[in-house]
Amino acid sequence: MCRLIYDETVERIVNYRSHLGGESDERFDLGNCPDESVSTVVREGATLAVGRDVAVAPAVAAEYLRDTRRWPDWGPAIEAVESDDRYVTRGTRGQVRVAGAWLPFRVTACNDRRWDWRVSGIPATGHRVDSYAGESDRSRVVVEVPLVAAWYVPVCRRALDRFAALVEERSGEKSTERAIEVDTVDDD
Repeated sequence: MCRLIYDETVERIVNYRSHLGGESDERFDLGNCPDESVSTVVREGATLAVGRDVAVAPAVAAEYLRDTRRWPDWGPAIEAVESDDRYVTRGTRGQVRVAGAWLPFRVTACNDRRWDWRVSGIPATGHRVDSYAGESDRSRVVVEVPLVAAWYVPVCRRALDRFAALVEERSGEKSTERAIEVDTVDDD
């Protein structure tokens, strides 16, 4: 079972005892969660920000994150999606199939690199892409989980690992395709 350590004296999660024996710097390990995940979890106000670096430009990561057709590819809880909008915008509606049940969703806020939604009328996770100054081919994808749903953090960590594999593989394929096209042109 994954568990969080909460310090009541300062009313926030401040550190953890890692299953590797060390202590954190305001990031915490969730104990029995997959060791291979390179995601981190940081408390941001009333949410837990589950984040992972990806080796793609922020615009690329944001495009994949907003693409409803891709959600089942990286979201372990999402089996299928039905929506008239391929890319979410504020007001996008549809339904997601989770554990065999179809649940309605509505995107409540959206800009180029961030979106929030409600599933079955309940505020759900927030999604965002952060950029790094001076690093145009690297970004950080973050899923914001309400504190009351901390149990969902391991699912988000797995989702971000799958998301990173998907976008980095696709980005690599496009780079290889471009290199092949350039080589072909140079050979003529």
